Amino acid sequence: MPDAALTTPRLFLPVDGMTCVACAGRVRRALLAVPGVLGAEVNAASGQAEVAGTAAVADLVAAVRRAGYAVPETVFDLGIGGMTCASCAQRVERALRRVPGVVEAGVNLATERAHVRAIRGTEETALGAAVARAGYRLLAASAEEDADPGAAREARDLILATLLTLPFLAGMAGLVAGQDWMPGGWWQFALATPVTFWLGARFWRAGFAALRAGTGNMDQLVAIGTGAAWGLSSWLLLRHGPDHAHGLYFEAAAVVILFILLGKWLEARAKRATGAAIRALLGLAPRTARRIEDGEEREVPAAALAVGDLVVVRPGERIPADGAVRDGRAGVDESALTGESRPVEKEPGARVATGTVALDGRLVIAVTAVGGETMLARVAALVAAAQASRAPVQKLVDRVSAVFVPVVLAIAAATFAGWLLAGAGAEQAIITAVSVLVIACPCALGLATPAAIMAGTGAAARAGILVRDVEAIEHAQAITLVAFDKTGTLTEGRPRLAALHAAPGTTEAEALRLAAALQAGSEHPLARAVLAAAAGKPPPVEDFRALPGRGVEGRVEGRAIVLGSPRLMEERGADAGTLADAVAEEAAQGRSLAWLVEGGRALALLAFEDAAKPGAARAVGALKAMGLKVAMLSGDHPAAAQAAARSLGLDIVAAGVLPEGKAERIAAWQAEGHRVAMVGDGVNDAPALARADLGIAMGTGTDVAIAAAGMTLLRGDPALVPAALAVARRTRRKIRHNLAWAFGYNLVGLPLAALGLLSPVVAGAAMAASSLSVLGSALLLARWHPAEDPR
Repeated sequence: MPDAALTTPRLFLPVDGMTCVACAGRVRRALLAVPGVLGAEVNAASGQAEVAGTAAVADLVAAVRRAGYAVPETVFDLGIGGMTCASCAQRVERALRRVPGVVEAGVNLATERAHVRAIRGTEETALGAAVARAGYRLLAASAEEDADPGAAREARDLILATLLTLPFLAGMAGLVAGQDWMPGGWWQFALATPVTFWLGARFWRAGFAALRAGTGNMDQLVAIGTGAAWGLSSWLLLRHGPDHAHGLYFEAAAVVILFILLGKWLEARAKRATGAAIRALLGLAPRTARRIEDGEEREVPAAALAVGDLVVVRPGERIPADGAVRDGRAGVDESALTGESRPVEKEPGARVATGTVALDGRLVIAVTAVGGETMLARVAALVAAAQASRAPVQKLVDRVSAVFVPVVLAIAAATFAGWLLAGAGAEQAIITAVSVLVIACPCALGLATPAAIMAGTGAAARAGILVRDVEAIEHAQAITLVAFDKTGTLTEGRPRLAALHAAPGTTEAEALRLAAALQAGSEHPLARAVLAAAAGKPPPVEDFRALPGRGVEGRVEGRAIVLGSPRLMEERGADAGTLADAVAEEAAQGRSLAWLVEGGRALALLAFEDAAKPGAARAVGALKAMGLKVAMLSGDHPAAAQAAARSLGLDIVAAGVLPEGKAERIAAWQAEGHRVAMVGDGVNDAPALARADLGIAMGTGTDVAIAAAGMTLLRGDPALVPAALAVARRTRRKIRHNLAWAFGYNLVGLPLAALGLLSPVVAGAAMAASSLSVLGSALLLARWHPAEDPR
């Protein structure tokens, strides 16, 4: 390490994939190119790089990846206690990002959790220390919400504050009724002091912690406001004595804190409601399982299961792990996981998921995934990641929150000075300034976006729609064209051989035998259709070769045979001969065509039929009702694709498209000005899903397709596509509505308070109402159901 780097910050970065000195050199050059790096030493043997400088960890990680290597990471999901506003969340984020080794940190005020990506070796204790230095506390990530001691403390404080404040509330009610029910001056002092400095101690502690950190937060506003009201009242009590009870403002300090505690308690309940989706998903997993050991059923903890174990599930029981049915048949209720209301019949070989319910039969299941690898855990992780992500509009809120408290303090000071200069007494000036401090609480701003995201993504998850991140919600708003892959997306994906036309000199049995030989062992839907139609065991094939997107070829019984698409037929220059008429006849019926060819001569024409999914036509109609264009991408013959398009009511058809051409076709639509959503389910669809403005993967498809998509539909129903766009649009609208409410309260309340038109008590009630209105609005979104009109 150069001497100049010795006095600068140093970071030890683990690097995977280095196998030689040349690898280390490439990584070193990549790191030295990052702005802020003063020196770097890389050791291929230890797999570690030592970097000196002030470069961001995320930039270093990106540089290593560009060089072709990887930096192993650890993800932390941390509970954060003590946050009360958007400024708090932002301060925790900054503290976490300053920890050496942290790549990215995001804090969600509504869930009170932090999602941290860090390089391997970063300790949770270092993150906890950073949170503590910022004035907050780290909660156990695995703690159940119901067991949170903070919930009991919130309820206790609210009850005590209510009891101590009731005499003030009675006195205020008496003033309205023309009665004098206000307690005496010294009684007011005795009641208000514990409320202000004991039950309200949290505001003083958090306010001082923020002050030490050089930032401002809502707690400072509350502490200064209520402290000023209590201090002024105490001074007046000592000066004028207890006989001037109605000239004191102890009730303002006590009632404001009561309203804030009430608001916090209601907020906590609302947060638990909007975050119920993840808890409900994880709660589906049973705690015990019946594992087969030495031929006997033994009850064991579900956490003790391992891949390969055999478990028994009786009628009415939940399935304890992902697996494949080994024995038995049963209808399985998957509604809690996929939103599918009808039972799904499971038989040997079928896949089952954790948390689903066997209704009417006994199943023996071979475990294929446990713990965090199950579909249930992956779904919960996707929902949690979406709820922790940040909408682009949130960046504006963060910038506003960063300067909000200092600005409010300046406005309060200006209000105090303005009233004094206008000739008002010190009492009036202080009370008006206190009203400004109390009304300005930015809680609603901090809750507006995450509350809507939690409610929207949670409702979508219950319907079988997973939103990977908020970017998908933003993109869904601008979509103008939805493109569907055909096979397995709009159709069942289980084609059957509807017709076989043999050329003269070839029998149908011979053609089917040759075709089945080429397709033996293939999992392609058309291959399965051929094998299902063939009788007996097909002959062996030699020199087999797959032709991606076109077909297959090989030597069967000594003959060089090709089986493939009409495109392959054209490429090989084969002559259709007497089968030309059959082509037009089958294509007119919307069937997919394949040719069996030998030496440039067509032996047979195979026609396949794949029924459209029941919800396909309804999905297309719903999307068109939303004002969207609907297209289909297919590798079929144009005539067959057009026939399918007419039956479904599609606007655009791109036929004869090879797998690599799907992404190109989407790019062409984008060049025409369309914002494209792509819906697919196969490996071949992954490039197109990634290229589209919004990728929507059928959860019945491959992991590759799901990973490339911004949204995933847990069941293969195309009717969920308009529902997915609908919930994304509603979530985005709800975010903006919530922000309008939050900003509106402050924009209206601040000038009214500065003009003396709002008392501190009314200001405190309005502040609590702003947060509750935002959360209430989000809870309305949580009631969304895909059966609603998607428009």
